[in-house]
Amino acid sequence: MSSGSLYNDQGGAEAAVEAGQESTPTTSSTGATFGLFSADFKKNEDLKEMLESNKESLKLEAMKRIVGLIAKGKNASDLFPAVVKNVASKNIELKKLVYVYLVRYAEEQQDLALLSISTFQRALKDPNQFIRASALRVLSSVRVPIIVPIMMLAIKEAASDLSPYVRKTAAHAIQKLYSLDADQKEQLIEVIEKLLKDKSTLVAGSVVMAFEEVCPDRIDLIHKNYRKLCNLLVDVEEWGQVVIISMLTRYARTQFTSPWKEGTVFDENDKAFYDSDSEEKKDQTQQPYVMDPDHRLLLRNTKPLLQSRNTAVVMCVAQLYWHLAPKHEVSIVTKSLVRLLRSHREVQYIVLQNVATMSIQRKGMFEPFMKSFYVRSTDATHIKTLKLEILTNLANEANISTILREFQTYVKSQDKAFAAATIQAIGRCATNISEVTDTCLNGLVLLLSNRDETVVAESVVVIKKLLQTQPTQHSEIIKHMAKLFDNITVPMARASILWMMGEYCERVPKIAPDVLRKVAKTFTAEEDIVKLQTVNLAAKLYLTNSKQTKLLTQYILNLGKYDPNYDIRDRTRFIRQLIVPHEKSGALSKYARRILLASKPAPVLESAFKDRDRFQLGTLSHSLNAKAAGYQELSDWPAVAPDASVRNVEVIEPVKEWVPIAGKAKQQKSDDKFYSDDEDEKEEEGSDSSGSEASGSSSSSSSSSEESGSESEEESSEESEKTSTDSGKSCSESESEQKKKKKTKRAALKTSEHTAADSDSDENGNGPMDQSGSSSSLESSSDSETDSEDDSDSDSPPPQKKTPAKTKPKAAVKSKKEVSLLDLDDFSPAPTNTPQSSVFSSSLLSDLEGLSLSNVSSTMQVTTPSFGPVKTYELLHHMTGKGLSAKYHFPRQPCLYQPSMVSVQVILTNSSDHTLEEIHVGDRSPASLNIHCFNTIERLEPQASVTVSMGIDFSDSTQAANFQLCTKEDQFSVSIQPAVGELLMPSSMTEQDFCTEQKKLQGMNETSATVAMATANTSSQAISKQVLSVANVGVVSSGQSNVGRFAGRTVSSGAVVLVSLELQETSSALLTINTEKSVMASMLLRDLKQALAQA
Repeated sequence: MSSGSLYNDQGGAEAAVEAGQESTPTTSSTGATFGLFSADFKKNEDLKEMLESNKESLKLEAMKRIVGLIAKGKNASDLFPAVVKNVASKNIELKKLVYVYLVRYAEEQQDLALLSISTFQRALKDPNQFIRASALRVLSSVRVPIIVPIMMLAIKEAASDLSPYVRKTAAHAIQKLYSLDADQKEQLIEVIEKLLKDKSTLVAGSVVMAFEEVCPDRIDLIHKNYRKLCNLLVDVEEWGQVVIISMLTRYARTQFTSPWKEGTVFDENDKAFYDSDSEEKKDQTQQPYVMDPDHRLLLRNTKPLLQSRNTAVVMCVAQLYWHLAPKHEVSIVTKSLVRLLRSHREVQYIVLQNVATMSIQRKGMFEPFMKSFYVRSTDATHIKTLKLEILTNLANEANISTILREFQTYVKSQDKAFAAATIQAIGRCATNISEVTDTCLNGLVLLLSNRDETVVAESVVVIKKLLQTQPTQHSEIIKHMAKLFDNITVPMARASILWMMGEYCERVPKIAPDVLRKVAKTFTAEEDIVKLQTVNLAAKLYLTNSKQTKLLTQYILNLGKYDPNYDIRDRTRFIRQLIVPHEKSGALSKYARRILLASKPAPVLESAFKDRDRFQLGTLSHSLNAKAAGYQELSDWPAVAPDASVRNVEVIEPVKEWVPIAGKAKQQKSDDKFYSDDEDEKEEEGSDSSGSEASGSSSSSSSSSEESGSESEEESSEESEKTSTDSGKSCSESESEQKKKKKTKRAALKTSEHTAADSDSDENGNGPMDQSGSSSSLESSSDSETDSEDDSDSDSPPPQKKTPAKTKPKAAVKSKKEVSLLDLDDFSPAPTNTPQSSVFSSSLLSDLEGLSLSNVSSTMQVTTPSFGPVKTYELLHHMTGKGLSAKYHFPRQPCLYQPSMVSVQVILTNSSDHTLEEIHVGDRSPASLNIHCFNTIERLEPQASVTVSMGIDFSDSTQAANFQLCTKEDQFSVSIQPAVGELLMPSSMTEQDFCTEQKKLQGMNETSATVAMATANTSSQAISKQVLSVANVGVVSSGQSNVGRFAGRTVSSGAVVLVSLELQETSSALLTINTEKSVMASMLLRDLKQALAQA
């Protein structure tokens, strides 16, 4: 829309008339310009009036015009106050336009934008997804640190929004928030991790961009989503494809082994090379390279994108194939790259740069398309130069005659820079292909008679380089160039002729002194480079022909001695001392001839793109040939492929495909028999084993099976069939093992052995797929048993008929699975605690908390039998510690040394083959850090371990405690990083006391969030288990079944920390933390949300 048409619409007629009246009297161009500016001024005044009117239509029209002004690059910032008043408008179209304006100017007018923050926060709850997204976009555009917490909360909520468009906007906002406050990195990574699991193609590209911006080194976040990203790639928007492909290229280089086998070279005749290679392999024992299926998946899914209309996508796929594909497959990208040469010159420039790099290593890729790189008269100089570079790279004995004919035409070009580059290219061809060296030299000599001085000068420089390869044969050319010396004025060419005269002065003994005589006349007027070569020539002639040139040399040295340029003065003094013998001259003058007349190696004419392959193709760094900010280098291929099973999470057990297959249904029946027999034996021991725990574990498995089912649908059907077949095999194998064990083992021990077999198969790849698949389907049915409806997989009805017999035994297996990791002593809590209801267990917790503090942790262990061993962290690896390894954990016992210290147990192990002496704690950082060190360990024998206790005062902060772990010979820097939950100690209080304390700690001291609860965590016992696994707090007995309360104090300052969890009707809960330590509260909230959301 033109400004005129915009202006003459409704509501602007009067202003248009005024503008016309003002511009009418002006006759000159200056007057017209003034009239135009005054019209703009009046127009803005009119827009303000329209924005302040009561009619929605006028406001809407005004906003359309304002957005039109912004689109044309005009400044509309003076309208900000008038626009911002309409931010709360109920008209959706008007609100969208206001948000577009605010995104543009919010950063410039921060104070006014801050006044509308509450409106944006309300808009985040708007039913319209576009309004929610726009509000978040505006909020993230206000670059004020004070609203960082509001932005963070908004991003977290938007990341869980039902609309993929809003989630995409949340991903964009992550980058803005990170650039504003990098300290939010950890929380942002959590949001990124959540969004990476999103199955919407709209979100994928944006969240990967956020990943690349915030935490590109966190490759572990990609493992689980790798296959999903590969399969979604074709449907993602184009710029998202570019980002994802770039990221997957880096990922693949760290996770797969090189497809370029040893002994393979970049050969032009790829097919013939590989044919001969395969024939040799037939004679030998065949051990071919087997590509990882995930590696192949990436190559297969990116190949169709070579036909994309977006040139950036094509270029990105081309670089992926270049860096990741086997050599014989890289040529797939050639046609697509050549197709891009029909695009705009900007695109051509980037593509040709990348082709130039590729053509150095693999000429065979582009030889068939050589004509596509012929220069056109309409090409820009930089495009011509790149095409010339590629043609030179492609030159070989077979096509050199064609290329030289092309070059002959290019030399005649009116573009002097291009003509000079062509002469350089001819020189390179002459150097690289010995058969045409003489032809090229003769052609260059003919060019010496060219009228154009630039061509002649460049020819001289190139001839000089070529003559160095075979100087004995070409004395005539040297004489011919000496004759041209008077006519050539380009400094580089004159310097080159002088250098040749000096280098080959013995071959032209009569001509060289005459050239020196001529240049001596004009010495003072010459360029510095010519003067330096003149001094060199004089020195060489003085050594070889002093009779003729002695006086001439002294004259030139005297001129040089007083030259304005200090380089020439220094060179002159040095040469005088070197060649003119006198009393003060040192021993160096004896070697003057050997120094000045030494034979020089011939220069190697190389491509300017020779070293560019050190940068990733298609990047800014490759284009600039310099490392740009933010560039991430591609890592080398790993010698041994990392564990591929980390990606199995994505191509999980295809439950939905697995159930209907006839063969698999029979196997399920045999499982049924196994479990029913097991149940009979289990009833003898007491079949009531942990009912609530069973429902918890079953629902957790059902949720995981639902996820896996829906994710596996996205995978290709071929992979699904393969995985289901594999899982079927492993199922039958594990069954046969179970039958053997059933004959030899009895009761609970037999069940635990079966579970151990389960865990073994878990580690071996596809084993766990069928196990968890079958168990999840069984357990999902146990959920539906109570509700009498299909809450779990609707596609798998067969397992639901088998529910009654499975629930209790599966619970037993679950608890035993954890027990198998512990000592046998840990069997005792399970039967002791299982018959109790969840309400009774929580009240028991509160009773036991009245005991001394030292018993609190043990009470928690008793009341939460499924809470496994304390998590151990690595302090020092045995490779780093030269045989000494150290691990630590938090035993959650009161520190004996000082009440404000957190107790830490360290396990020291000597993994070396020699005794370690005097192990102790050295310097600490910061120096004020309060640590109670363990006593020095005098000797630690090989393979021996010792457990020691330490106390550390973390001052209620999760900042790591850094110190040195020392032996007699070495010192190792280590650090202990506490989880926020370990900085607490449990506190005993009644429900009434809890509520009283909670009222005192409201407002700024209260942090809350809505948690999407995993179905396994809905019972009070399961909630207690999850909360206690995160934080060292005590359970407060509650009269309400839907509210859980926990109390604790910080170890260092004794500040009260209150945690309450109120279950809501949907599968969500309100988690509230009340404490003066707001930083600890937000960190604890994050950890608890994560624990309660996962099964």
